[in-house]
Amino acid sequence: MTETNFIHAKIWGKPMCPYCDRAKALCQKEGIKYTYHQLDEDFTREELLEMFPNARTFPQITVDDIHVGGYDDLFKFIRTHIYLENHEE
Repeated sequence: MTETNFIHAKIWGKPMCPYCDRAKALCQKEGIKYTYHQLDEDFTREELLEMFPNARTFPQITVDDIHVGGYDDLFKFIRTHIYLENHEE
């Protein structure tokens, strides 16, 4: 597991959501601290749409309070960050 320079990820998910589970597992694998918020326990659909007006899928994820999108977007975001870290001069 590599330690990243990310401060914190936040995942807004729902029960029985495989991509929500994948997002949590990816954060754990990459050493990213995260907070998981679950629909109908920690937030409502209305609150989700206030935070992310264009959201149509779960999960919705932010890294350091920047909205990156869903699981696939998080995966790309992390890969890009790791590539850039490894190629800095």
